Amino acid sequence: MRISFCCANTAPEPWLVRLRAAMPQAEVSVWQPGAAAADMAVVWQPPQAFFDEQPQLKAIFNIGAGVDALLKLRLPPQAVVVRLEDAGMAVQMAEYVCQAVVRHFRDLNAYAADMQAGHWTFYPPRQRSDFAVGVMGLGVLGARVAQALAQFEFPVNGWSRTPKALTGLTPFVGAAQFNDFLACSRVLVNLLPLTPETVNLLNHDMLGRMPRGGYVINVARGAHVVDADLLALIQSGHLAGATLDVFRTEPLPAEHPFWHEPRITLTPHTSARTLLDDSMAQMVAKMAALARGEPVTGVVNVAKGY
Repeated sequence: MRISFCCANTAPEPWLVRLRAAMPQAEVSVWQPGAAAADMAVVWQPPQAFFDEQPQLKAIFNIGAGVDALLKLRLPPQAVVVRLEDAGMAVQMAEYVCQAVVRHFRDLNAYAADMQAGHWTFYPPRQRSDFAVGVMGLGVLGARVAQALAQFEFPVNGWSRTPKALTGLTPFVGAAQFNDFLACSRVLVNLLPLTPETVNLLNHDMLGRMPRGGYVINVARGAHVVDADLLALIQSGHLAGATLDVFRTEPLPAEHPFWHEPRITLTPHTSARTLLDDSMAQMVAKMAALARGEPVTGVVNVAKGY
């Protein structure tokens, strides 16, 4: 078996060492133009030239949960695309979202600013029962986030395109229940995959259906948000603010107005980082299963985009 590694902005050696140790029978190498044909590939933001030169690939392993950038390329039609499932990302995402919700709910940003200015102040406590959190997207990451939020006794709403067998939340399913989901969610957490149908989904019309004083947490993809619409709704007072971990252009350009809006908390796409050992263990197990002709989970439906 030949495995080709083609990951932009990723130091290859730690991955190669683990792949070779776990699969000593395989030939593992970093892709270079003109390289020998491989059976499987480990990729992150590969160039189109990689797939043009490797049309025989049987499986493509993406070292992340989101595959939107990968699916913009022309892929070998016979190759299965396999995304990471959890691999240590779900607990990271849950802790990130919970801290963002709690920080807003408890006015901790305002307290931090007051203390920095030397002010000893108190804000009226909010009622947890009035602070429903809506999780949009209930895959592996979204389900873990919803479960974690419930432990803090927030009412949790969950929206998905199709029904999910989850407990501890109020389910909303499909387009018919989308507006109801938005109307009763004081905080909106976006964990949807980025597809042609979800690009620009968080726009003025959609976010305007949230209750006044709503709060947005985006940990999915920057292209879900229409930046100007989110800013306008915050500056008009309809939305109280946002926590954003992902952006249309990364790093976020220095001139972007998000930097200058104090009601927006920014982090540099760090809500759920790829963990090398966890990810490698998952990929190696799936490579071995595919080599034996066995099915694996995490296979992307290319037509749907996730």
